[in-house]
Amino acid sequence: MTSVPLPHQTTTGTSASAPPAAPTDLPDPNALGLPITDPELASRLADRLTGVDEVLLEAVASTDKLADGASRHLIDAGGKRFRPLLTLLTGELGDGSLPGVVDAAVVVELTQVASLYHDDVMDSAPMRRGAPAAHMVWGNSVAILVGDLLFARASALVAELGPEAVILQSKTFERMCLGQLHETMGPDDGEDPVAHYLQVLSDKTAALLSASARLGAMLAGAPEAHIEAVGAYGEKVGVAFQLADDVLDIASSGETSGKTPGTDLREHVPTMPVLLLRQHVATDAATSDDRDLLATLDGDLTSDEALNAAVGRLRAHAVLAETRELAVQWARAASAELAPLPEGPVKESLEQFAQVLADRAV
Repeated sequence: MTSVPLPHQTTTGTSASAPPAAPTDLPDPNALGLPITDPELASRLADRLTGVDEVLLEAVASTDKLADGASRHLIDAGGKRFRPLLTLLTGELGDGSLPGVVDAAVVVELTQVASLYHDDVMDSAPMRRGAPAAHMVWGNSVAILVGDLLFARASALVAELGPEAVILQSKTFERMCLGQLHETMGPDDGEDPVAHYLQVLSDKTAALLSASARLGAMLAGAPEAHIEAVGAYGEKVGVAFQLADDVLDIASSGETSGKTPGTDLREHVPTMPVLLLRQHVATDAATSDDRDLLATLDGDLTSDEALNAAVGRLRAHAVLAETRELAVQWARAASAELAPLPEGPVKESLEQFAQVLADRAV
């Protein structure tokens, strides 16, 4: 197989499907999307997450009836609140009770939700968080404008957190837009498609995870070394999560993951296993079976029979194992970034989440 960039070779870091559920020994396992096993910490974060939801509803409220209903649409639909939880967790590296930490958690969730309004229009996604996507209810124009409105609300809120937070938010937003743009346009002629894909994952998904972790530690007054550590962790764990998701799209049963196998294949969405196969087919080592499989994947997969056959063949191919190994490498690289953090439940929770991603891909 052709080699691909390893985590330490990537300098920057989608929306993704929901993170794995928290262990059942938490006070409210459905409220927390990180594996936090310390009961006291879990209880504290669950309480603060309730505060985040309260501020979030205030932030999206509008006197305009249409704007209010459309803005609340995805907020009311729920979600794991994974990014704000990450902000609250890294806030525990300093004084997590400071009000700026909760406001920062609201900012990252507003930014995430706003991006979902836009993503669903671009992807023509019919559902989001178990509810009809906003563009299915109000149309594309309203969905895009509401996404813009939520970005504006996030900007207003982050402005109260100081210039450093504003700069971080603006750079993160820029990277998310570039990630979506580059995903839409695809790699340039002569550009390595695998490297291009990793950069898309870094910008579209990992950038906001990194910002979520940084903001919590920064606004809690954590040491600079800890802020940098959790920021680098967020970059790498975001890529690991997306690569694990690529594996699940092929290898999951659907019943255990909640993800229908082959969804991305059917829509011809580029994912790492297919990119690796395409790269392999371009080499002298490719077999006729490799070339036939790629032709099948590039063909019509609308029927369940054709899709299931393609999924079965890709499951048995070496590129799936290679994608698994990449996800594990990125997860381990994320854990390694946590070395400067003090031992304790915060570091342990972040390490365990990276391990969950590694296990999820295997």
